Amino acid sequence: MGVAIASFSVFAASQVGTPGPANMALLATGARYGFRAALPFVAGVALGKQLIIWPVGFGLMGLAARMPWVFELLKWVSVAYICWLAWKVAQLRLDPDRAGLDTAPGFFAGLWIHPLNPKAWAMIVAGFTGFVTPGTPALQATATIAISLLACQALFHPIWTLAGDRIARLVAGRPAERYLMRTLAALTVASVMVVVF
Repeated sequence: MGVAIASFSVFAASQVGTPGPANMALLATGARYGFRAALPFVAGVALGKQLIIWPVGFGLMGLAARMPWVFELLKWVSVAYICWLAWKVAQLRLDPDRAGLDTAPGFFAGLWIHPLNPKAWAMIVAGFTGFVTPGTPALQATATIAISLLACQALFHPIWTLAGDRIARLVAGRPAERYLMRTLAALTVASVMVVVF
């Protein structure tokens, strides 16, 4: 009984480090507001995944088996939210000086990114179904998955945010800016569609 920690860690790093709605939101937030101003949002995004992990680990999978329509509904609400988020990203314009900008989204705004992110749900469900030995105590399995994912997020989420900050300094106010933001929006939608369909 237990969790295949080494294998799951590789899986987690591959999922957390690759493009998806959360990473696109982090990239866009870093680009728009700068790395330091985005840090509360980064913390919220990282901890928001815990809002999925613990309920899944303690029985949400059983609910899914009995009431699959709940997850189907959640899936489409999530898709709508991510598409709205992508539209907002496409409309963003960058300002490397960040003077006079509206306030950066904070911790609580970040908390809702993963609960409404189909990629996060798929990653977590795959973690429990693919890397946990049947019969493993729920607390052991859930804590292991939670800590592994949080460690990966602590590494990769700031990198995505810093990348957005640096990209903004290169393209802000140039014709490439519009194309960059539209590309980020398209990647956000594409990353959801790959998981959903």
